[in-house]
Amino acid sequence: MKSFKTVLLSTIIILCFVSCKNSTSHKKFDKLDKMNWLLGHWEQKLPDGTLTENWEIANDSTFTGQSYFITSKDTVHFESIQLIQKNEELIYNATVQGQNNDEPVSFKQTSDAENVFTFENPKHDYPQKIVYKKINDTNLIATISGKQLGKESQESYPMKKK
Repeated sequence: MKSFKTVLLSTIIILCFVSCKNSTSHKKFDKLDKMNWLLGHWEQKLPDGTLTENWEIANDSTFTGQSYFITSKDTVHFESIQLIQKNEELIYNATVQGQNNDEPVSFKQTSDAENVFTFENPKHDYPQKIVYKKINDTNLIATISGKQLGKESQESYPMKKK
């Protein structure tokens, strides 16, 4: 009987540790989890070309994306993007071909209001702010803004999920 109690008590203690570890692990990446809706293929068709963003899960703390603009058969703009959660910070890293010595520029999340996620880097030349707004499950608006050549500037890109 004593052996049974020992085994039962050991089992309960192990289950408690496993249960606590799983909930802590899930909470660890809660900021990134809030942006799961971003995963997939997004497009905006324009008269002069198509803007595309593709997002996928790289690992439990990182999403990777590519953003590109294609006119006819030429890729005019290409950037690699990462959303990385480090501790309690969510970082948006953008690497644009031919800019910044092809090194990433980091933007820290400054807001995650209801379906609106804002990332900022006031020291970057342009943009200083990137905002993703979830309209619904199949529509978003990505907006970049800041000072450009001494004037306030803003560009918005409504996209549909494909």
